[in-house]
Amino acid sequence: MITALVPGSFDPPTNGHLDIIERCAGIFDRVVVAVANNPSKSPLFTADERVALLEGCCSAGPNVAAQSFDGLLVDVVARVGADVIV
Repeated sequence: MITALVPGSFDPPTNGHLDIIERCAGIFDRVVVAVANNPSKSPLFTADERVALLEGCCSAGPNVAAQSFDGLLVDVVARVGADVIV
């Protein structure tokens, strides 16, 4: 099983983001959309709101999950067991 990680701020999610996520869902067994929570930026939406937006508008299928993260991307890669970063 190949897991792809799609990291970004997604503030807000765009059609381009959704296109990439949907393409990944067709290629990889599992896709984790990692929403970065950067305290040094002033985002339009909170990390939880961005996760909810992605879950609401992403029709890529059951193999896609969104979650927020703080800290380093390498830690998220290890936590979710990602094989690929898109």
